[in-house]
Amino acid sequence: MNYNKKTVYDVDVKGKKVLLRCDFNVPQNKETGEITSDKRIVAAIPTIKYLLGQGAAVIACSHLGKPKGEWKEKLTLAPVAKRLSELLGQEVIFAKDIIGEDAQAMAAALKPGQIMLLENLRFDIREEKNGADFAKALADMADIFVSDAFGTVHRAHASTAGVAAYLPAYSGLLVDKELSIMGKALDDPRRPFVAVLGGAKVSDKINVINNLLEKADTVIIGGGMAYTFKKAQGCEIGKSLLEAERIDYAKEMIAKAEARGVKFLLPVDNYCAAEFSADAEPVLCGNDIPDDLMGMDIGPRTVELFSEAVKGAGTIVWNGPMGVFEFDKFAGGTKAMAKALAESGAITIVGGGDSAAAVEKLGFADRITHISTGGGASLEFLEGRELPGVACLLDK
Repeated sequence: MNYNKKTVYDVDVKGKKVLLRCDFNVPQNKETGEITSDKRIVAAIPTIKYLLGQGAAVIACSHLGKPKGEWKEKLTLAPVAKRLSELLGQEVIFAKDIIGEDAQAMAAALKPGQIMLLENLRFDIREEKNGADFAKALADMADIFVSDAFGTVHRAHASTAGVAAYLPAYSGLLVDKELSIMGKALDDPRRPFVAVLGGAKVSDKINVINNLLEKADTVIIGGGMAYTFKKAQGCEIGKSLLEAERIDYAKEMIAKAEARGVKFLLPVDNYCAAEFSADAEPVLCGNDIPDDLMGMDIGPRTVELFSEAVKGAGTIVWNGPMGVFEFDKFAGGTKAMAKALAESGAITIVGGGDSAAAVEKLGFADRITHISTGGGASLEFLEGRELPGVACLLDK
C-alpha cells in the first residue's frame, strides 16, 4: 500500500469549500452528555486552523457513537460544536441535519475563514453502508475532500472513502503524521525493530503477528494472548485465557520466528489469581501455572527479559497491554513496559486502544514518539492491510 499521499499542503484551498472528515467520537458522561476528554477535538485543530488560515471555508463532519442510522438526541454533535468553538476562538456554525435543507443552505452561505459542523453522520444509515447517493450529497456541498480522521480510515464508509469518488481527496495533518510515522516504521524501520504485542486474544492479532514476523527482529508477546502460546509450548496454564482453536497457529508462528531468525519472547513467570477480580491477591508463578489459578500479568523475571529486549532497539511498535492493567494490582507489567519504551531512546510507536490508554494513564505519554489516534485502524495498519480511507487519497 502506498502511504505517500498528497496533503493539504499540496493544494490551493483559497476560496474553496473543504469537506473535512474529523474524528470527533469523544467520550461523554452518560448522564449529562458532557465531554469527558476533548483530546480528539484538539487533535483536529492544526488542520482546521491551516485550512481557515489559507482562506478555505470548512465543512467539518464526524460520527459519534453507534446510533445505527437512528436519530438519537444523546449522540448529537452539538456539544462538540460548542467545544470546537471554544478551542478555535470563533463560531462553529452547527447544522441541524447532515445533507438536508439546513446543512445545504449553511454550506452554500459559508464564507472563506468560516467553519460549520454537520450533525452526526451515523444518524443516516447510508453512512456506514457507503451509500453512493449519500456520499454524493456530502460531496456536492464542497470542492475538496480532506481526510483527518485516522481512527476511521479502516472503514469504507461514505464520509471516509465514498466521497473521494466525487471530490479530489487529500490527507489532513493528523492522518499524514500517522501515515509517515507508522508507514516508515513498517517499511523502513531503524533497526533493531522490536514489536511488542499484548491484549487478550490471539485471534485479534493473527494477521499482525504474521505480518510483523516478516519485518521485526524481535517479537514480544504478553497479555492474555501469551497463554495460548505457552500452551503451544507445552506449559501448564491453569485457568488462564486459552483459545484452544489457535494452538496450531501459535505453534506455526513460533516455528516461523525460528525459521526467520526472529527472537520470539514469551513470559517466563506470571502474577496469577484465583479469580478475575480487582480485589484478587496476586500469586507469583513460574513458567507453569497451577490448575486453580489464572495468569493476570507478567512477572518480575519477564519484565526484566522484555525490558532488556527493548534496550538498544532502533524502532519499537507496541500494541496491547501486558496484563489486566485496569486492575491496579495487575498493572505492573504494562507500567514496566511503558517505562522501558520511554527510556529506550528508540523511535517508539504505541498503537491505539488499550495500550495508548495505558501509556497515558501511567504518565509516559510525553516520552513516546507517537501514540496512534486509531485503535482498529492502527491494528489493521500493522496487519499490512489496505485501508480504504487511505487508498482513496491522491498519491504524491
